[in-house]
Amino acid sequence: MARAREESDTELQRKLDHEIRMREGACKLLAACSQREQALEATKSLLVCNSRVLSYMGELQRRKEAQVLGKTVRRPSDSGPPAERSPCRGRVCISDLRIPLMWKDTEYFKNKGDLHRWAVFLLLQLGEDIQDTEMVLVDRTLADISFQNNVLFAEAGPDFELRLELYGACVEEEGALAGAPKRLATKLSSSLGRSSGRRVRASLESAGGSGSSPILLPTPTARGPRYHLLAHTTLTLAAVQDGFRTHDLTLASHEENPAWLPLYGSVCCRLVAQPVCMIQPTASGPLRVQQAGELKDWMRVHGVLKGTNLLCYRQPEDGDAGEEPLFTIVINKETRVRAGELDEAAGRPTTLTITNRCGEAEVTHTLQAESRGALQSWMEALWQLFFDMSQWRQCCDEIMKIESSAPRKPPQVLAKQGSLYHEMAIEPLDDIAAVTDILAQREGARLETPPLWLAMFTDRPALPDSCSPASVAPTPARIHSLPWGRPRTFSLDAVPPDHSPGASRSVAPLPPRSRGLCSKGPPHTWLQSPV
Repeated sequence: MARAREESDTELQRKLDHEIRMREGACKLLAACSQREQALEATKSLLVCNSRVLSYMGELQRRKEAQVLGKTVRRPSDSGPPAERSPCRGRVCISDLRIPLMWKDTEYFKNKGDLHRWAVFLLLQLGEDIQDTEMVLVDRTLADISFQNNVLFAEAGPDFELRLELYGACVEEEGALAGAPKRLATKLSSSLGRSSGRRVRASLESAGGSGSSPILLPTPTARGPRYHLLAHTTLTLAAVQDGFRTHDLTLASHEENPAWLPLYGSVCCRLVAQPVCMIQPTASGPLRVQQAGELKDWMRVHGVLKGTNLLCYRQPEDGDAGEEPLFTIVINKETRVRAGELDEAAGRPTTLTITNRCGEAEVTHTLQAESRGALQSWMEALWQLFFDMSQWRQCCDEIMKIESSAPRKPPQVLAKQGSLYHEMAIEPLDDIAAVTDILAQREGARLETPPLWLAMFTDRPALPDSCSPASVAPTPARIHSLPWGRPRTFSLDAVPPDHSPGASRSVAPLPPRSRGLCSKGPPHTWLQSPV
């Protein structure tokens, strides 16, 4: 017992040293970050490392205090009472985490107001074990915050308390803070008049250009983003259910907080638990079983106590091979286990009976082990199973499934959003003005076969040289396919041409070229347009 305690303390000390090194690395990474997403991830790692360091140090302190109190209270010569029965450990998994948001109608439906973004993540703590979720970027286009990964805690008791903490940081747009002094100087210069405004503007620009801090807004220090606690809650065994449930959140921020997020005040998740007694065998060995209604015949079986069933196989290898048992004796909260006949010489039981109610009738099985010691071990395993079922309660009704966790994905970058009209997808074939050089640059690849009318936006000729054989190829009247892989988004300023069914799509023929112009003068470009 003492050796196991020392090994546990050594493992906890090793975890503490590891988190201290991780914290030092996160500090160095934060100082070297140049991108916004990198700084957010580094600050998140630093916060998680600090939480783990504090948790491990507190657990080590509690263990040392318990050891000192145990040595002071009890002496080696004292024969204390036998140790109390303790429940088995288990695994706790939380998944399908969703936190709904409560936006204003003007923000979510009409898409008005300033566009703000938040970087949020969840910190989960069960005992001294602390885990975190991936970072999610949130804005007003999302109706809820969804975390895809499953969080598993391998060591938990039935009295566990799982604490959830939601942290968030407001993500400003690039250049928003840098341009604030200039915008403020422009407003001051326009409101104070020409002469006074020019002097104020000149003083602001000279202060900013000389390398010193501006008069109105000081230069912020490079400390990285700051996460704030937005909400928290604590889940216990009563919240465990093999299904999706909603739990209340305690909001920890107000609207004046710069990292305030309009939370609805609840969290939806699936919280399941698997006690060890439900997934691992607790006792096994040869048995002689007398089934109900048979007073003389005994059957030799190999019994395996797993979960709420006593599986009876013909041979010990059948269970490992995955074969079906000969029969199964159910062990639930209403099962009665009693000692059978007593040995007159030793006064110990030689058999035990298991009684279950089936409808209005009772079904009794009598078990006999090879020795009295083996029978005592079976009885102890059954009493421990009953105690575990009384502590884990609904978790022992049936085995709850724990899904494997998917690998983490990098945070999704939210695109800049204008109005809802700008987010509508429009096919390029429906708007000739869409195929421009600006869209080609946004696509990141140049057009393989540019249209003829694209030459008015570029310096390249739209048609090949008339002396080349390619110039005699007929010009198609309509372009059937364009090299865009997906629909693009267009502005309200784009005025599409008349594409009504009655409109003509014929292409005007090219004017004839005069002979001898193949090598003289720059090539002429012609614009095809619908007539």
